[in-house]
Amino acid sequence: MSELPDPRLVFAFEARVDVAETVHIGRGLDFTPITGGTVHGPRLSGTVLAGGGDRSTTHDGVTELDAHYLLQADDGSVIDIRNRGFWRATPEIDARVEAGEDLPETEYYYRTSPVFRTGAPAHRWLAESVFVGLARGENGQVCIRFFEVL
Repeated sequence: MSELPDPRLVFAFEARVDVAETVHIGRGLDFTPITGGTVHGPRLSGTVLAGGGDRSTTHDGVTELDAHYLLQADDGSVIDIRNRGFWRATPEIDARVEAGEDLPETEYYYRTSPVFRTGAPAHRWLAESVFVGLARGENGQVCIRFFEVL
């Protein structure tokens, strides 16, 4: 049996997502509206379109995220993204983030598994590859670096 290669991650782009105030629905369920943002990187640049949102549920100190929104590439193509993931941190770190402090990604676990869909031939690579996202809060935005798994 041959040895399997370890996966490699290649940086594709970063989305800097603008969000509105979170709406607390109850029973650990929240909704955070997405109001816009930017996309920039070696493989994709454009904007985050307003109108999407992130539904999250928190139980036992772990938040499960389920965001759905649209990106528009600089060439005008629209890309649908469904980005699921998890946030977890110590209560102390959680309190600091809730107070508005920007902390490095190493202080908590904020990872996503995005799936992209598009009919644009120039961007089909997004819909035909596996990606992981490393997220952080920064200056009131959610910043996610997307890496293609090779």
